[in-house]
Amino acid sequence: MRALTWHGKRDVRIDTVPDPAIEEATDVIIRVTSSGICGSDLHLYEVLGPFMGEGDILGHEPMGVVEEVGGEVTELTAGDRVVVPFNISCGTCFMCSEGLHSQCETTQVREQGMGAALFGYTKLYGQVPGGQAELLRVPFGNTLPVKVPEGPPDDRFVFLSDVLPTAWQAVEYAAVPDGGSVVVLGLGPIGDMACRVAHHRGHRVIGVDLVPDRLARVAARGIEVLDLTGHDGDLPDVIREMTEGRGPHAVIDAVGMEAHGAPAAKFMQTMTGFLPDAVAAKLMERAGIDRLSALHLAIEIVRRGGTISLSGVYGGQTDPLPMLTLFDKQVQLRMGQANVHRWVPEIMPLLFDGDPLGVDEFATHHLPLEQGPDAYEKFQKKEDGYIKVLLQP
Repeated sequence: MRALTWHGKRDVRIDTVPDPAIEEATDVIIRVTSSGICGSDLHLYEVLGPFMGEGDILGHEPMGVVEEVGGEVTELTAGDRVVVPFNISCGTCFMCSEGLHSQCETTQVREQGMGAALFGYTKLYGQVPGGQAELLRVPFGNTLPVKVPEGPPDDRFVFLSDVLPTAWQAVEYAAVPDGGSVVVLGLGPIGDMACRVAHHRGHRVIGVDLVPDRLARVAARGIEVLDLTGHDGDLPDVIREMTEGRGPHAVIDAVGMEAHGAPAAKFMQTMTGFLPDAVAAKLMERAGIDRLSALHLAIEIVRRGGTISLSGVYGGQTDPLPMLTLFDKQVQLRMGQANVHRWVPEIMPLLFDGDPLGVDEFATHHLPLEQGPDAYEKFQKKEDGYIKVLLQP
């Protein structure tokens, strides 16, 4: 089969690789019909190379059609249409029963001290082949895939794999009260969708970014936006003026380690690229630091007694945090990988009720798998309006 594979920093390629096969009686094989490129895929493209292996198949936002089922699969048959959550959860362990599917005790990558395994995402998360490919082996066929009906296009359902539940959890964790306000930092796919979810719930939403295409896209849905480039250094004051002098009830940081600024952290990330992979991996595990511009901004913006919800991915181990400010402002922090199955039952009805979140038009580009390398480059450079790409093998 053809698959998009990692070969080094900013080097992804389309290769011919062996077809996946049933390995456990509960496995299913799906023929991938759509697979998103996620902002966190850019972490692999840019800074997490020490945890990758050459030829690793990328992608964790797939959906498709069941081709083959293992002997113990009773919930699916060949021809069923399914979405595959990005985190690999058994659905039956203690953590899954608590709604913490990203902490699944069956798939935790204990040798790395990490939570549930992920499709297409580094040795830290199990090095499981991903879904930017023609075929994908999916474990836990009775509990992991989300069966969806025939009829609507893939765009209606594919975002259940990651974007929708991640944004939904970000808003849930923000704990915005009725009639409350929330600032969303970063209007990439997750931040954009978080704005839509919060707006749909009736909250006052203020989206912040510095990419014109992203700002225009969110503003077009009737959501307030602020251009970071026009408020160099005074953004917290501007937002406080907009929110009765206090700041918003909550801030969602949808930026994470890709934040602009923080030259010291950028230097450290760049320098690890010159080290042997084994050395770089140990350095990043034990002494890695992130670009924390967005998180520091969130801490400054949020009102006293407010909540910060982190959906942007951070990977550092020695990140300096302003604990005095966090404590003094009585700020609550919530974060973590999205627990996909926890939120699917709440999201699914909206996909059949007039599309209030605009999923049908959410993707900016639909491209054949063979154009994957070019799509990664343009997405990383924020060129040509690349905000959300769906690859279609």
